[in-house]
Formats: sequence, structure tokens, C-alpha cells
Amino acid sequence: MQFAFDLLFGFALGFSLTIPPGPMNALIASRAVHSLRAGVLTGFGAMSADLILGLLVYGLRSLVDLGAIVRWVYLVGAAVMVVFGVRLLQRSGAAPAEPTAGFRTYSQAILLGLSNPFQIVWWLTAGLAFAYLGGVVLFVGLFAAIVVWVVTFPYALHLGTRGRPRVARAVVYASAALMFGFAAYFVLLAL
Repeated sequence: MQFAFDLLFGFALGFSLTIPPGPMNALIASRAVHSLRAGVLTGFGAMSADLILGLLVYGLRSLVDLGAIVRWVYLVGAAVMVVFGVRLLQRSGAAPAEPTAGFRTYSQAILLGLSNPFQIVWWLTAGLAFAYLGGVVLFVGLFAAIVVWVVTFPYALHLGTRGRPRVARAVVYASAALMFGFAAYFVLLAL
């Protein structure tokens, strides 16, 4: 009974990290409209960033003092969001990215994930509580939910926009707008 509860609890925590609209989902969406592979690789890059952040939080859980660094986390995150937003707009009229979806796509998502204040703060709050609860089963449930999201979300977007260039372009523009909006929000939080 405890095993099932821990697994479901971990699964719910995983969805609390992945489903809310944010910079990472905006990047996944913008890439998935052109290439299912790029969308999924971006999602797996985000998941890798979560794994790195989770391991850091778990390993340093007794030493974490968010208050000392939170302002810089927001400012660095805002700068990265602006860079990614500009890149999305520059590539909005470009041909589909299928052939170039590879390590670069994956590594850019890791960079965004490791500098995304939402992911960092989630791991320093809910993730830190998760680390105190411990348990491999919670960890497995959490990452199982992330895997489900990073595969189904880009797949649904890719199918929904395939053969609809206006819709695909609108998703990319909305994704860029979200990046800029989150950047502005992070700057306000840093002030």
C-alpha cells in the first residue's frame, strides 16, 4: 500500500513540475511544431536538467540557502529567457528543424533548465521537501511523470500543427512571447 502511495505521490509531484506553463514548455512547443524529434529531445534535455538539479538539491539539502542567491537566479534566468525568445523569433520563418535536432537541441534544453528560475525554485522548495521524504519509489514516480509529459506534449503539438503553418507560427510566436514575459517577471522578482 505504501509503495503505491509513494509512486502516485511521486507521479503527482512530477506533473506539478512539468505541466504548468513556463519557459521550458514554451521551448518544447516551439520546437515540436517543426519537428517531433526536436520537441522530444528538448523535453529530455529539460528532464536531464531536473535530474541534475534534483541530485544537487538532494546532495546539498542541509546546506541550501535560497535567500542568499535567489536574486541572481532570477536575473540569470531572465537573461537566458531573452536569448531563447530572440532565437525563437529569428527562426520563426525558417524551415523545419528535423535534420538538426540532435545534441545541440538537447544541450540547449539542459542549459535552459539549469538556468530556469521556475525549475530551480521548484527543486529548492517542493524538490527539497521531496528529498527529505526520500525514497527511491518517489523518485521513480516523479521521473516517470516527466517522461510521460516530455513525450506526449510534443507529440500532441506536432500532430495538432502538422500541415497548419499558421498555427505552427502562432505557437512559435506565443512561445517567444512567453519567454519575454517570464524574463520580465523574473526581473521584477529580482528587484
